[in-house]
Parts: sequence; C-alpha cells; structure tokens
Amino acid sequence: MESSLLLSRSFNFIPSPSSSPSFNHRSNFLISGNNKLSFSPNTRAAVVCLVIKAQSGSGRGAGGGSRRYQQSQGEPTSPYLPLRDFSPFFLPGAALFCFVAWKMVGSVLVSKPKKSGLSFNKNKSNGQGAKWLFSPGSNLSQSTTANFERDSRKKLNSFARELRYLPVVDMSGQNFGDEGLFFLAESLGQNQSAEEVDFSGNGITTNGLRAFEGVLERNYSLRILNLSGNPIGDEGAKCLSDMLVLNGGIKKLQLNATGIGDEGARAIGEMLKKNATIRILELNNNIIDYSGFSSIAGALLENNTIWSIHLNGNYGGALGAASLAKALEINTTLRELHLHGNGIGNEGIRSFVKGLAAHRGDIRVVDLGNNDIGWRGASYIAEYIKQTKSLFWLNLYMNDIGDDGASNIADALRENQTITAIDLGGNNIHSTGVIALAKILKENSVLTSLELSYNPVGPEGVETLCQVLKFHGNIETLKLGWCQIGVKGTQYIADCLKYNTTISTLDLRANGLGDEGAVCLAQSLKIVNEALTSLDLGFNEIRDDGAFALAQALKANEDIKITYLNLGNNFFTTYGQVALTEAQDHVYEMYDKEITISF
Repeated sequence: MESSLLLSRSFNFIPSPSSSPSFNHRSNFLISGNNKLSFSPNTRAAVVCLVIKAQSGSGRGAGGGSRRYQQSQGEPTSPYLPLRDFSPFFLPGAALFCFVAWKMVGSVLVSKPKKSGLSFNKNKSNGQGAKWLFSPGSNLSQSTTANFERDSRKKLNSFARELRYLPVVDMSGQNFGDEGLFFLAESLGQNQSAEEVDFSGNGITTNGLRAFEGVLERNYSLRILNLSGNPIGDEGAKCLSDMLVLNGGIKKLQLNATGIGDEGARAIGEMLKKNATIRILELNNNIIDYSGFSSIAGALLENNTIWSIHLNGNYGGALGAASLAKALEINTTLRELHLHGNGIGNEGIRSFVKGLAAHRGDIRVVDLGNNDIGWRGASYIAEYIKQTKSLFWLNLYMNDIGDDGASNIADALRENQTITAIDLGGNNIHSTGVIALAKILKENSVLTSLELSYNPVGPEGVETLCQVLKFHGNIETLKLGWCQIGVKGTQYIADCLKYNTTISTLDLRANGLGDEGAVCLAQSLKIVNEALTSLDLGFNEIRDDGAFALAQALKANEDIKITYLNLGNNFFTTYGQVALTEAQDHVYEMYDKEITISF
C-alpha cells in the first residue's frame, strides 16, 4: 500500500486519472491540462516547445520468507485521509513558448509516465564517455560558439525558473545524483507552490541531501517528500532528521529502501519527538533491527500527531514488535501500522496484540503478513478481533495459520462488526478452514473483501463457500487464485454467479479451468448479473473453444456489467483473440459499453 490508507480521505492528495499527453515530432516540452510537465528530447532538434494541451475526454481503449516487502494480493485501495487536492495549474490554450533546450536536459533527465508532475526523457544517443555536470552551461560542447553558450545558459536558467512554480515535481528514477540535487534545490527553495516532490531512485547520498539545508526550513508548502531508493544510509537519515525537526509543512515522508539501519532510525525517532506535522512515515525495506524499532516506539510515546508508520521488510522480530506494543499502550493517534515481513512469530504476536488491545485510539489498519505466524498466533489475533471496535482491514497474507487458525479467525469474525477486508492468502488453509469461514458469512454482513488465494482450498471448500454466497453475505471482492478448484469447483462458482448480487470482483487465476471451466462461466455470464464487473481468468490453460464461448457470452448479454476481463497467459491462438476482440467491439457498438480485455 504504497500510499497510506489514512491520507487518502482527509486530504485527497491522490491525483485523478487523466489522459496521457501526446507529442508531435517537433515538441519536446509539454504541459497538459492535468498539470503534467514533461520533456522528450529530439536527437535532431535543439528547439524545445512548451505546448499547452487541453484535457481530452476518455475515449474507448484498453484500459514466503523473504525480508523484502511486496504488496499482498488483498491490499486495498486507499479510502482514507487524502493529503489535499492540488490546485489546477494551467495556462491559456493558445499560449506557445519556444526556447533552446540545454543539451543536459536531453541526456540526463529521463522521462517516465507518472501520475502527475514533472518528468523527463533521456536522449540515448549521447556519445559514450561524456561527463555531464549540473552547473549551468557546464555540459556545452567545446566546439559550440560563445553566443550559443550564452544563449544555452540563459535558457537553462529559464527552465530553472519554471521549476520554481510547479505544484508537483516528479523526477523519480533519473539518477541525477548529488550534483543534480544541488542544481535543483535552489529552484525548489524558491518554489512556494510545490506540494509534492519525488526524487526517488536518483543515486542521492548524504552529501546530496545537504542541498536541502535551508530549503526545508523555509518551504512550508511542501507536503510530500519521496526520497526512496536513494543510498542515504544512517548518515543521510541523521542529516535529513536535523532539517525536519522544525519543518512545519511535510506530512508524508517516504524513505523506503534507503539503507537506513538502527542509527538512522534512532535519529528519525528523535526528530519525531519534536516534529508536529508528519502524519505518514514510510521506512519499508531497510535494515532496521530491534534497536531501531525501539527508537521509533520511543517516539510514539511523545508524538501525538503521526497516523501511519510503515516498517515492512525490516528485521524487527519479536522484540521489535514488543517494543511497539508498549508504545501503543500510551499513544492515542496512530491509525495504521504496517509490519509485513519482520519475522515476528507467535510470541511476538502475543505481545503485540496486548498492546493493540490496550491502545486508546482507533487502530484501523494492521498489516502482519509474512511474519511466521502459526495457528497459535492466529488465536491471539482472533481474541483481538472479537474486541476491536475500529479495525477495518487486517492482513495475514503468507503466514501459516492453517485450518485451525482459520477456524479461530472465523469464530472471531462472527462477533466482529467493523472489519470489512481480511487477507488470508497463502496460509495453508484447506477445505475445512474455508468451510468454517463460509458459515460465518451467513451472520456477518460487514465483511466485503475476502482474500483466499494461494491456499489448497479445492472444489470441496469452494462448494460450501458458493452455497452460502448464493443468497447470503455481502462479499464484493472474492479472490481464489491458485486454490486448486479445477473444473468441478468452477461449476459451483458459475452456479453461484447466477444468483449472487454482490460480488463485483472475482479472481480465479491459475485454477486449471481449461475450456470446460471457461464454458461453464460463459453460460453464467449470459444471464443477467448486475454486480460482476471484473473477472480474472489468467493462467487457466484456456484454449480457443473457451475463448469462443466467452466471446459469445459477451455478445449475448446486453445487460452485462463486466468492464474488465483478464485472459492473460492462456493457450488460445490468434483465432480466439480475434473472437474476443470482435465481441469487445460488438458490445461497444451495440450497447455503448466498454470492456477491457487483457491477453
């Protein structure tokens, strides 16, 4: 959940989707109606044009044990606490500004499609061995005339001035290094409108971070700072923490995969004791051990503003979880705690759950995936589920709770009235555990998302689940990928879809459906279903016959609600693909509905 669930409700910082900007053969510099500034160098042209492009309407188109954290299958989209709507940034549609591009922009700053902001494209035709610097005019060819040098420096400075007014600056993955940051920091220091800056993956070290000295102290408009993927280490964390002690603007700080260890975590902890504005802190995939966890926990005893802490993919262990538990007994503001992949184990979970139970605030999101939790640890979690009045999302992905643990969780969900999404994927749950979970759905109408992928459920478990879901429960998202359900299990699901009115997202990847299973599902799709909008049938050995059946089902049902169908990594030929594409066109032309089909 790269972005926090918390921020996405109260501040609304996530930009809205928009159409991708288009470039012509002469345009290198474009600002579209969604505030996106991008560079695309033309190897044969030195002229860069600033083009104003109106927002276009949406047209018809396709729409284990490792310490490294990976987002689980059931991680929800962020319904909470968005940072804020960014003010529109636009210029009159007829305005056209042209200026000479400095060679460095084409050769060093690389473009990639991002959600919003400033991005760059790299000119790959640079001569090998060229050394690019970031001081104005330092990369000009020695054979260039003096007039050209002066003009290029002038235009480079003009570009730097533009940077001073952008609300979103996204230069992730450009590898511009420390020197580049020193060059850009001056302009950012004068930018009092920038609310989000992404400098992730740029080879920035501690030396480069010193470019921010003075910038963060006087810039109070900046809300989100992303420095993930830069090797700043402990020294960089100390340097940055010193700058952020008195910063009054940044609310979200992202330092994922930056080589921060216990010393860096200690510096960040001391900073959090004094900083009163940071709401979200991301320290995923670092090398923070028990000592660093203790430092963060110590900060929670004094900090009364932070909402969300991400420590996925570190080395906290049982002792680290216990230290956080002690802090939870005192802290009242924390809403989210992400501890995926920390080797906490059953004993660590017991201590951690005690802290959660004693927490006097409203914990809404808890991520405990990939933490070596067995059935005993699941029993501790079940006790907490029974008593919590605030938790709405629980992730236990890739543990080993088994059928006994699943049964304990099911009993707890019978009493819980707050949890809307639970991820039990990859937990060695068989039919017995799924049957226990299915039975409580008759009584629990709060749960809307159930993730059971990577469990050997088999057709027996699916049969009971489908019998209940025909007329009971309120499940909207059901994920059963890699569950060994086979054709027989697919028949139960197809029958369930004829009656169910709540399931909108169904994941059946890698279940050996084949053509026979695809035909069963196609027959159900011909019947009116006003709920199902997304169906994933990837990795199911479906051939042409199955593709033809699905295509016919899409054509036959004029009331079909499906908008996304994934058929990637199957075995049908071009004939099957053509049939599905024709069905896609038919639905659009006859019913004015768009279906995205992935092959």
